[in-house]
Amino acid sequence: MGESVAEATLTAWLKEVGDTIEEDEAVLEIATDKVDSEVPSEVTGVLVEKLFEVDDVIQVGQTIAVIEIEGTATTDVTPSETVAVATPLKEVIAQVEAPMKEVAETVVQSSDTRFYSPLVKNIAKSEGILQQELDGISGTGKDGRVTKNDILLYVENRSSQSVQQKTTSNVVVEQNKSAVTERSRSAETKSTSVPINEGDEIIEMTRMGKLIAHHMVQSVQTAAHVQSFIEVDVTNIWNWRKKVKADFMKREGENLTFTPIFMEAVAKALKDYPMLNVLVDGDKIIKRKSINLGMAAALADGNLIVPVIKNADQLNLVGMSKAVNDLARRARSGKLKPDDIQGGTYTVTNVGTFGSIMGTPIINQPQVGILALGAIRKVPAVIETPEGDFIGIRYKMFLSHSYDHRVVNGALGGQFVKAVADYLEAWDVNREV
Repeated sequence: MGESVAEATLTAWLKEVGDTIEEDEAVLEIATDKVDSEVPSEVTGVLVEKLFEVDDVIQVGQTIAVIEIEGTATTDVTPSETVAVATPLKEVIAQVEAPMKEVAETVVQSSDTRFYSPLVKNIAKSEGILQQELDGISGTGKDGRVTKNDILLYVENRSSQSVQQKTTSNVVVEQNKSAVTERSRSAETKSTSVPINEGDEIIEMTRMGKLIAHHMVQSVQTAAHVQSFIEVDVTNIWNWRKKVKADFMKREGENLTFTPIFMEAVAKALKDYPMLNVLVDGDKIIKRKSINLGMAAALADGNLIVPVIKNADQLNLVGMSKAVNDLARRARSGKLKPDDIQGGTYTVTNVGTFGSIMGTPIINQPQVGILALGAIRKVPAVIETPEGDFIGIRYKMFLSHSYDHRVVNGALGGQFVKAVADYLEAWDVNREV
């Protein structure tokens, strides 16, 4: 996982207990925010235990499953950490002369003969299950091992006489909480239900759709959204791109779009106004040193994803073009990695792709601003010259800047979008790329 990714949701097991797994073969699928990934096995062996179920949230560094390979011993770990041990066969052979006594002392076990995974031991500890009681639980795992499901089933079914009164009270409280939660959910479902008429089609929201919906509602409820709009004359950019795009494609093998040009201007403006390159954490404002630009991209299924261009202010136009094109291609093909959508400090979305001349985008929390690029239109405009004013045909577009009024006032929000416009209008028509 990437450095900024702390957890992931298990979405599907691709292998079952007892299945033989080859090295680099996918074992399960996980999801982080809007990116799905497969987790491959680092070794060849047999899956003997699953430590998590579908929809469980797993922290980076936790052991997901146990894979048994020939000649491997599982080393002891403390409850505060989990370690996956996978020793290649050639290393096992090289260590075959190691004292067996030392190996036996390091095996994770709570009795002389029975193995317990760190997860099972942690559950037993949290539920107040004594060692003697744990040893009496029947296991359904390999060689009679107690699995996560075994111990959870035992906790659910055990009689009140077999546990301390404190543990029983805690279980009752948790059950009551679950019952209240279920009643609340039922009441919520009932209050928000709508009548279904004949011929209506019910479409379940996708997992990504649910995440986006939750994120957007959270943003509107959290940030005080304010918008500033400005019209920009991009005639010089239009003519310059038309002049150089063929040579650019021939030399770089990449299509030169307008997006990297706009991204470059936004990165420059953020350096001029660093208080737009901040994040809000409760009552604290975190001023980011790196300028990481999120680039909203529409997917084929109608959902939206925001890959991030890291350190955008350090890229020249060629580097920016390659980064934009690479992220766009991998977004469309579903090849983005979890870290590709993490760490953004400001977001740009191109509503002009769909013909909109402007929009009022929702801030990507916990950022404080997002810029919408409108469609470029050929319009009549007043052109000022030393000889006087006259009407001419110009290429123009609107920039729509949404910002969080909790930390960005109208002056700063307006100055920032004006700076972006100034950089675009001052484009050098003789620029080399």
